[in-house]
Amino acid sequence: MTYKDVYDAWKSDPEGFWMEQAGAIAWDEKPSKALFDENAPNYEWFADAKVNTCYNAVDRHVEQGRGEQAAIIYDSPITGTKRQISYVELRNRVASLAGALRAKGVEKGDRVIIYMPMIPEALEAMLACARLGAIHSVVFGGFAANELAVRIDDAKPKAIIAASCGLEPNRVVHYKPLLDGAIELSDHKPDFCVIFQREQEVAELIEGRDYNWHGFQYGVEPAECVPVEGNHPAYILYTSGTTGQPKGVVRHTAGHLVALNWTMKNIYNVDPGDVFWAASDVGWIVGHSYICYGPLIHGNTTVVFEGKPVGTPDAGTFWRMIQEYNIRVLFTAPTAFRAIKREDPKGEYVKKYDLSSLKALYLAGERADPDTIIWAQDQLGVPVYDHWWQTETGWTIAGNPAGIEALPVKIGSPTVAMPGYDIQILDDAGHPVKDGELGAIAVKLPLPPGTLPTLWNANDRFHKSYLNNFPGYYETGDAGMKDDDGYLYIMARTDDVINVAGHRLSTGAMEEVLASHPDVAECAVIGVSDQLKGQLPLGFLCLNAGCTRDHRDVVAEVVKLVRDQIGPVAAFKLATVVDRLPKTRSGKILRGTMVKIADNEEFKMPATIDDPAILDEIREALLPLGYGK
Repeated sequence: MTYKDVYDAWKSDPEGFWMEQAGAIAWDEKPSKALFDENAPNYEWFADAKVNTCYNAVDRHVEQGRGEQAAIIYDSPITGTKRQISYVELRNRVASLAGALRAKGVEKGDRVIIYMPMIPEALEAMLACARLGAIHSVVFGGFAANELAVRIDDAKPKAIIAASCGLEPNRVVHYKPLLDGAIELSDHKPDFCVIFQREQEVAELIEGRDYNWHGFQYGVEPAECVPVEGNHPAYILYTSGTTGQPKGVVRHTAGHLVALNWTMKNIYNVDPGDVFWAASDVGWIVGHSYICYGPLIHGNTTVVFEGKPVGTPDAGTFWRMIQEYNIRVLFTAPTAFRAIKREDPKGEYVKKYDLSSLKALYLAGERADPDTIIWAQDQLGVPVYDHWWQTETGWTIAGNPAGIEALPVKIGSPTVAMPGYDIQILDDAGHPVKDGELGAIAVKLPLPPGTLPTLWNANDRFHKSYLNNFPGYYETGDAGMKDDDGYLYIMARTDDVINVAGHRLSTGAMEEVLASHPDVAECAVIGVSDQLKGQLPLGFLCLNAGCTRDHRDVVAEVVKLVRDQIGPVAAFKLATVVDRLPKTRSGKILRGTMVKIADNEEFKMPATIDDPAILDEIREALLPLGYGK
């Protein structure tokens, strides 16, 4: 079947399509139907089924004779540790941990916060919660105490599972003091904490509250899988809202299982047994969907990597991993490849490794600029697929369905809508615009299985954030357009579309032009206030390692490039060279914060920022241009 056949089959009978996909899941009680719309627009999928996520991700593979296959490959160049955990070993470890949690009172519906680095135990903790029907909320390891406290007060966990520390290439991140501080700050107090002690830092435990990960499992009966309703929350994942208040995205169990299992073959084109590597973190949505759940539900081997694309020890670490573990698919953020390209623009490290196992590279998390895609294609010699989705959706909205039919890649586009998503480009009044015109990207309701049905304890906020602006649609918050072939182009967040003298312009389009300059490794464009034109675009340029050219020459050249390729209408005259851009720990550039600095407005320090000191560097770079005073 072609992509069009599959998409049309979904469109003509959405419920029949998803019921068919549900056949791949092991149910305790099968669903009577797919879509439950009694509480529309809070739609639910397979709500009356009974099922267990951990059973589908672990136990059934053991029962089907795959017990000796590696479930998890752990590789930490920071500590020099490597190990593999088979499905049967994973089942035993998870059942033991779940039994210990149950013995301390954790049961179906209880929340458990997980605050851990990139170690296999983080996945074991997630799966142990799923085994019991407890609802986990993974908080990115190293989040500040006050941010963790906000999440504790919102989720009200019975228990918190944490590690003593996390490791960066040059420092130890002290998790335990952050956890203690968060519990002190929060109104809600967990009944107990479980601490996984790492040899790099053994934390002091608080008597009566803290338990050692290993010690508290001794002599405890392993737990069986607890069947839960299809609409029982599997987890809560907090995403930073624009107000600074975190939004707890809820994921229902049954739809999550069905959707993720479908994606592994149809989008990523892997078969059970293949090694799949999502180079992300368990604290982010990619870590939930494609480090932990998706690969394991599908019977793949997943990779847990504690390291960086450069500096652990060099820009060849990704290639070593691919060669050493026969990785078939790599999924990462474009920022990782920009870092590698900046360190190794000619790809000298690529030549040192045998990458013949790699069949495709998938990029997501931010716009993939054409320059990075072309570099990756040239270096790796495999298809490079950009695809677009969100924490809220949990899986691909638009992508290239390589397992159904590998569609032609159009650089700059994440390709086409996946089955389940009817993508529309709307004007401000909610009317569809013509092909080629910029508008707000929205998805016709109902959203498919595996997407968010609501926000945790905040249904009104769910409606206000996503549903009220365009009734009948889910508002993605992204702006873009479609071409005549139905290919989607994500141009910017809706608030990154700038208005220059009445012309709506995409900062993303300008960034593509800047990134095409041979000396530019990475860039960002923001809109700054201007008395005459309302807004003006301002570019930040990070140059390739080893570039010794006068910065003024590079700036002059990129200004000319934008004028030539987008036109004088863009009024692009301002650009500055910086050493680095402010980013979240998942690699997203903090454009909104940069705008506030440029316009000299108050701003809240983003919770997810990688290094706050960068903001002072940005302000200093803006001063000569007359901004950031």
